[in-house]
Amino acid sequence: MADLFADELPADSPAHDAPGENAPLADRLRPHALDEVVGQSHLTGPEGAIGRMVAAGKLSSMILWGPPGTGKTSIARLLADAVAMRFAAISAVFSGVADLKKAFAEAETYAKTGKRTLLFVDEIHRFNRAQQDGFLPFVENGTVTLVGATTENPSFELNAALLSRAQVLILHRLDAAALEELLSRAEALLDRALPVTPEARAALVASADGDGRFLLNQAETLFDVTFEKPLDPAGLSGFLQRRVAVYDKDREGHYNLISALHKSLRGSDPQAALYYLARMLVAGEEPLYVLRRLVRFASEDIGLADPQALVQCLAAKDAYDFLGSPEGELAVVQACLYCATAPKSNAAYKAQKAAWRSARETGSLMPPANILNAPTKLMKDVGYGKDYAYDHDADGGFSGANYWPGGMEPQAYYAPVERGFEREVRKRLDYWDKLRSERGG
Repeated sequence: MADLFADELPADSPAHDAPGENAPLADRLRPHALDEVVGQSHLTGPEGAIGRMVAAGKLSSMILWGPPGTGKTSIARLLADAVAMRFAAISAVFSGVADLKKAFAEAETYAKTGKRTLLFVDEIHRFNRAQQDGFLPFVENGTVTLVGATTENPSFELNAALLSRAQVLILHRLDAAALEELLSRAEALLDRALPVTPEARAALVASADGDGRFLLNQAETLFDVTFEKPLDPAGLSGFLQRRVAVYDKDREGHYNLISALHKSLRGSDPQAALYYLARMLVAGEEPLYVLRRLVRFASEDIGLADPQALVQCLAAKDAYDFLGSPEGELAVVQACLYCATAPKSNAAYKAQKAAWRSARETGSLMPPANILNAPTKLMKDVGYGKDYAYDHDADGGFSGANYWPGGMEPQAYYAPVERGFEREVRKRLDYWDKLRSERGG
């Protein structure tokens, strides 16, 4: 079931005290057993990691990672009861070192009586690195079984030492079936139907964006008001504030979507690319950030297969600078679609990597003397610029001379693909290679 209650229980409270009749609907609907949790059967079912631990009667420390409203707190509370452990809860938002010391001291006291403690830490990623290190000795010696909850990627936000001592369990955003189950439970509890049409009900579920708590809060608002007739989608939209998409511009959601956009562009899927572009811009991403990524994409994944891609992206940047939002966002769309539909080549990108590697490996090799500039008499006397072949004077404007340092074999960094304009570039290189071979360059 969704993580339906944000309030903290006192440390020794049972995991499922009955909420009062005036408690929020989400609180009154919280599950009383793990098999009542919806949407996370891959963890709580008999074959899931949590299901297996409960069946064995022994919990290991774990990090519950998932979007808001997907059941992290609910599962933690129910786990303690399922294996007869004491439940203690703290929030990293409101707690500090003193609170942690108190929680560990209480756990040690109970451990002497044979009572194990499940310590639930909400928003665990908000603790700094030193505070996270403070958990280690108490987790290692079994004073507490740690269950942390986070909406952020643990790989980025939690210490490696702490991660090595806990399983990371991923909770899924609630799908339409799970959200519909929550609405049905709410209707059964209140003994009346939600005052919306079937179409509006589907729109309400979609607007929750996988968050069960948000859905039930919206449903409670609807239950509290008397309507002359069920609301249709337009009436529902006018009555309720639509949920803002989950998107932290400096966190994982940001990187997930820009990665999805980049890979959709690389895969030449303009429809998917446009979708992820819309996701980012609708959620408040800076268009100039997206444009910077498109400019990079034009060089990295298209290159000379279509030299106009870079021109299009820079033109879109200028258009957005000139027009601003929302008018200028159409130029961003145009650049996105151009890149998605352009022929692809990473030949320039690979050539850069290879050339940079050679530059690091070869150090300070001197170019051949014939192509060195000779602005002074001394430099001319020692041979700088001697026998330089001026290509414009050569037959066909191509001398075929050697330009590589002595002691270094000529390299082939750039290998154009047989796509787009690079097909023509390939022909040019083949032609010059042929002439170079004929002229002994």
